[in-house]
Amino acid sequence: MKIKELREEQARIATNARTKFDEIKSDTPEARATEIEAEFDRMMAEHDKIGSKIERLKKLEEAEGRAAEGDDRRPRGGDGQQRGQEEGDKPTYRHAFAKLMCGFTPEDMTPEERQLLRRGTSNFEQRAQTAGTASAGGYTVPTELIPTIDKAMKAWGPMYDEALSTVITTSGGNSMKLPTVDDTAVDAGTHTEGTALTDDGGKDATLGQGSLDAYGFDSEFIRWSWELDADSIFSFETLLGELIGERLGRIANSQLTIGTGSSAPNGIVTASALGKTSASATAITADEVIDLVHSVDPAYRASPKARFMFNDNTLLALRKLKDGQGNYLITEAPDGSGRLKVGSVSAPYSINQAMVSIAAAKKVMLYGDFSKYYVRKVGAPVIGVLRERFWPDMGIAGLIRFDGEISHSGAIKHLITAAS
Repeated sequence: MKIKELREEQARIATNARTKFDEIKSDTPEARATEIEAEFDRMMAEHDKIGSKIERLKKLEEAEGRAAEGDDRRPRGGDGQQRGQEEGDKPTYRHAFAKLMCGFTPEDMTPEERQLLRRGTSNFEQRAQTAGTASAGGYTVPTELIPTIDKAMKAWGPMYDEALSTVITTSGGNSMKLPTVDDTAVDAGTHTEGTALTDDGGKDATLGQGSLDAYGFDSEFIRWSWELDADSIFSFETLLGELIGERLGRIANSQLTIGTGSSAPNGIVTASALGKTSASATAITADEVIDLVHSVDPAYRASPKARFMFNDNTLLALRKLKDGQGNYLITEAPDGSGRLKVGSVSAPYSINQAMVSIAAAKKVMLYGDFSKYYVRKVGAPVIGVLRERFWPDMGIAGLIRFDGEISHSGAIKHLITAAS
């Protein structure tokens, strides 16, 4: 490649680097900004590498020019003739090769010279230093690392999301009491004229009380060395912080879904009431889904937060249900809004991978008013880095405190499969 072409390549890289750097705005997430900076650094390293190549080529051209001035045997010019070789002399491989190295193309050379070059390659040893063998040159080839880490992904669920349940956030972790009342079974009576009203306490309101505590969970410490922190092209503090945040999200969703309620959150599946038991231990039917919906009082079904919840395997089983003519029984909204339609029943659904798949005696589906499930968050999840404790190495850990409880079990009911 000529110097002019290299300079054009340099200019192109510089323009692309400027465009890449300008992507960083004041509201750009830190993780994305780090990726952009790494890509910018890679571009500028390539820019500098080409600059070094240009300087070497300039020195080479200067050296060749000085050598040509003092050596009449060196081929030059475009007349197809070499100095140091008299007109009529037979060309030699040495002179033909020298012309090729000095910029002559094969088309500029005589047929004899081209034949010498073709024949000469078969007369020399073909051994070469190689990059594929470490001792033959491979040790000098650096390993290039793509400046991004591809993280494995796995969905977990929505239970920590404020859009799903009723969330109460507090700064402290003292126990909170949730007053409840269920007066749905009590009616007023017939009044007889002139008769004193009954005052025996038989129809007094009966209140209850739930409790929202603050259960703590941690990620344990992850340590990394001072050398790794200094030498890695990635920010290990940022990477580990992201991974720990995802771990805290997974434990929160799991506990708020299937927590036992004993020294732990009362998970929504655990706290829900029985709505329907399927006839099969390995399958559910569209009629059983409709039965589950109607096991919940219409007052709860009318709530804006009334919905289904199940895992992705259960959704797959629902999507495969067909009638006797092969028509699918369950459809979904074409606008991608995440609504499930079973006959005339239509409701949104949430995928929660902490729920179990269809098997014997498993609570595989929920339906009801999710606003009746209360999630208590104590502040925000905390992720901290310790440098002094592990000096010169570093350690990072995360903590989260929360609880969950349902106010009325009848508001959210589950479908459980047959025991066998």
